[in-house]
Amino acid sequence: MATGFPANRSGARAAVSGKPHTNPRWYVSFQLFSPFIPIIRRMNSLPIDVSRRSRSWLAAAALLTLGLTACGGGGGDSGTPVTADPVAVAGTCNLPNFQQDLLTRINALRAAGADCGSSGVFPATTALSWNAQLTQAADGHAKDMAAKNYFSHTSQDGRTMADRVNATGYAWSSLGENIAAGQPTVESVMSSWRNSPGHCANLMSASYTNVGVSCQPATAQGASYNPYWVMNLGKPR
Repeated sequence: MATGFPANRSGARAAVSGKPHTNPRWYVSFQLFSPFIPIIRRMNSLPIDVSRRSRSWLAAAALLTLGLTACGGGGGDSGTPVTADPVAVAGTCNLPNFQQDLLTRINALRAAGADCGSSGVFPATTALSWNAQLTQAADGHAKDMAAKNYFSHTSQDGRTMADRVNATGYAWSSLGENIAAGQPTVESVMSSWRNSPGHCANLMSASYTNVGVSCQPATAQGASYNPYWVMNLGKPR
């Protein structure tokens, strides 16, 4: 992860570079993996997008997106069938109508289509549905970053996005992650992701059918950011 941080930072494994700002500090990031790329390069923190189809490199400012496949490499999968659980397990930062507000904003964007800058222009696509297993994985990572005062797609114990999702039993064919820190509302975090090419591309990708999001307040003493956001996107096998 790069030492410089932008005024607005969100995350899927991709980074928006810039100098630190104070009050508020907003960040975004995303990441990608590929069995065809032996070394996974990082630029600051990257948005994550994993799918059966290898993807092309996308670069803008300090943004990098790597293509990943679900079979072999990039963390693998658990082979466990997806089980639908309607019970929300994520933190909401005490924001009202958290799940519905997110779904409304995400699906309105997908229904309208979007120009994601250097990541391309995306046509209208199908709506996403909320998934408890993706939400569980997002919540665990948001809590971990909030408690340990770090901002990365890789957990401090070395686990990747794929590892965290696999642990929930979600068997995926496509997988992606956006993270963010410092945005106080659903509207502000969605704006940060929408205005970052890599994160926007994750939001608009037709490769995904499910989404889960968590927001957790910082609990570490002297925390650098507050709160922490994690969005996991996926498509089951």
